[in-house]
Order: sequence, then C-alpha cells, then structure tokens
Amino acid sequence: MANPDSGKVVVQFRPLPSQLLAMVQSAAAESRNVSFGSHALDRMEERGITTLDALRVLRSGEIKGGIEAGQNAGEWKCKIIKQIKGTREVGVITIVMKTGRLFVKTVEWEDI
Repeated sequence: MANPDSGKVVVQFRPLPSQLLAMVQSAAAESRNVSFGSHALDRMEERGITTLDALRVLRSGEIKGGIEAGQNAGEWKCKIIKQIKGTREVGVITIVMKTGRLFVKTVEWEDI
C-alpha cells in the first residue's frame, strides 16, 4: 500500500495469534464493543446460536486458522472457536477494527 504523501510503501505487520486473541478478548469483555452484521444475525437465528453464545466464544475461545488482513488498513479477520452446548464447537468469524471494536461477520457450527 503506497502512502500518497510520501510515495513510499507502508508494510502492515500481521499480529501474532496470541496478540490478536488478547485484543479480541479485551474488546469482547464489554458487549458494547461488539457489533453483529445482518448476515451473522441471520445465521445465528438459523443455527440456534445466541448472542450470548457468540460473546462467550469471543471472550474465552481460541483462534483457529490464519489471520487475514481486513478490507481497511489496521483491520484483521480471524475465526475464534469454543466448545459450547455439550460437545459442539462454535466458530465466530470476526473483524478486529483499528478502533479496537469487533465486527462479527458470521457464526457457524464447526462440526457441519
């Protein structure tokens, strides 16, 4: 990505999973920092996953898979998973915004 003011390329360093997870858990500690997209809300209703379930995953789950750069500079996308409801794991695909807030893109059962 070029900086229009300097003509130099700005390199964005991917956070370590442990760093990004700490950011997610810190933000999710307060529900007001978490926004759910309409797609996520539709999938939650369809799959019987509650907002509280998704928040529990964000607050105490683990990152599964890679960390991707978001659409905007300073944003990171990842999947957080946690076992809930007996033996089922829930995956919450979330975007960590540069403001420190979280945007939940979708929610899914991991065993399907």
